Amino acid sequence: MEQQTLLSELAVDTLTGLSANPKFLLPKYFYDDIGSQIFQDIMQMPEYYLTDCELEIFSTWENEIIDAFINDNSIFELIELGAGDGLKTKILLNSLVNRSSNFKYIPIDISKKSNNQLVESLAAEIPALKVKAQTGDFFHVIKQLNGYSGIRKIILFLGSNIGNFPDEELTCLLTQLSEFAHIGDKVMIGFDLKKSPEIIMKAYNDRHGHTRNFNLNLLDRLNRELGADFDLNNFEYHTEYNPQSGAVKSFLVSKNNQTVHIETLNRNISFTKWEPIFMELSQKFDLETIETLAAKHGFRVEKHFSDNRNYFVDSLWTKVM
Repeated sequence: MEQQTLLSELAVDTLTGLSANPKFLLPKYFYDDIGSQIFQDIMQMPEYYLTDCELEIFSTWENEIIDAFINDNSIFELIELGAGDGLKTKILLNSLVNRSSNFKYIPIDISKKSNNQLVESLAAEIPALKVKAQTGDFFHVIKQLNGYSGIRKIILFLGSNIGNFPDEELTCLLTQLSEFAHIGDKVMIGFDLKKSPEIIMKAYNDRHGHTRNFNLNLLDRLNRELGADFDLNNFEYHTEYNPQSGAVKSFLVSKNNQTVHIETLNRNISFTKWEPIFMELSQKFDLETIETLAAKHGFRVEKHFSDNRNYFVDSLWTKVM
């Protein structure tokens, strides 16, 4: 039943996106089991500075972050949106367990395989950790979780996931987090900061081809799950960065006039030569914008934890209203 629901949502979103002008696909569907594995390859690239920055932040500021989490030593739930393989989070989880903190870790990820692998690795590496993984789109899972249980909550949204949301969806997400959180609850969000366009382009248009494969895998997923007949050789990957707005935008561009049939939808989708499909936004931020977002949604910024190069911040917010 769960798989049918996911396929139905994928089908509806695909029809909406490929019927639009201009065409688009939703980046949350990148992360099937194959896409999640490709993203692990992306994170291992030396050009993909984001992972190293956040690992540095957690290693450098570990004690200060844990002190802020533990607070009055009361029980709490540590909820992570888009947990993935938990590589960075394990630094904090180990430290919390070593301090005998009374908490439960609730990782949420859209990939069931990634969740299962995370639970297995945590059982082996941090056996004393209490884990309750949730699979699904975190917009939906947050609604299902009881935000009014009275248990203190700390919500993690790490990496640069926040940058994938257009303004309207970003407002919706932060509004949901604000409504979910009680006064005194905390949110830690990873923000990729504006920096040299050359550094950003090397990360998002990598010479290894991992980002290209990550985008093309979404078309292949539509082939597998919706019975589409996309020929991946008929599309090329393109990305651009606007240093004024801070927006990195990624596209798959049709190399010729073509028609793609999607069996589940019983629809033919026509593409003209060089017509793009908008695939993903990766927004870069400045500190002023981050603080404005926090205040607008009832949070106070406690601290921006940054790496040595000031490429990235994990911003810790407390719900105040």
